[in-house]
Amino acid sequence: MSLAILFLVPFLGTLLGSFAVYFFHDGIKERTAKAISGFAGGVMIAASVWSLLLPAIDSSSYYTAAIGFLLGVGFLLLLDTIVPHIHATSEKAEGKDSKLSKSALLMLAVTLHNIPEGMAVGASAAAAMAGGGNIGYASAFALSFGIALQNFPEGLIVSMPLYKEGKKKSRAFLEGTLSGVVEPIGSVLAFFFVSIFSSMLPLLLSFAAGAMFYVVVEELIPEASEGEHSNVGTIGAAIGFSIMMLLDGLFG
Repeated sequence: MSLAILFLVPFLGTLLGSFAVYFFHDGIKERTAKAISGFAGGVMIAASVWSLLLPAIDSSSYYTAAIGFLLGVGFLLLLDTIVPHIHATSEKAEGKDSKLSKSALLMLAVTLHNIPEGMAVGASAAAAMAGGGNIGYASAFALSFGIALQNFPEGLIVSMPLYKEGKKKSRAFLEGTLSGVVEPIGSVLAFFFVSIFSSMLPLLLSFAAGAMFYVVVEELIPEASEGEHSNVGTIGAAIGFSIMMLLDGLFG
């Protein structure tokens, strides 16, 4: 299977989601937004466990996986502190600079948690190429496809506010798409890093898992559970978790 396909499938999900701005005119309803956040969180939790942590443990030890996991959490905590952004359910900007528009801050938030997703795909692709039985190409594709599924609604979450601010749909589509560019870049960087330092593979797999876990707990769970209709977010998380678990089971 082509590495280019593995790296570009998640980005394609963001692109198609951003393109959906051409078909929506009234924005995203609160229930839909909560379902989207829950679904994305469910996919990322399942991917962290089955596609990243378990292979890391199988090829090294629980201690290595735990260290990598905590390093990944710390890395995203650092980015979360430095990069200005805003959560979908919050009006308060986070990071060092809050002078940007809400839509721009939301775009940065989505871009921020696309970083560990790209790293996860790159690391799993490197593991598949290295062989050894822990991760195959089919399993790497399952991870890539699962991330693409949850990237589709995220692309719309970015492009729609831009359109509602008065930008043309073409501009909203472009900027929404750009929020996903970091994923293939992160995939390529992670792939080459692991290819050069193959002994670091278990650490990087668990590192990506920790970074994804941070995003889920810090952003997606609060977005899915705050206010009314929190049960919709819970249902979305259960569906996302189940789909990613099934994908890994079918292709792993």
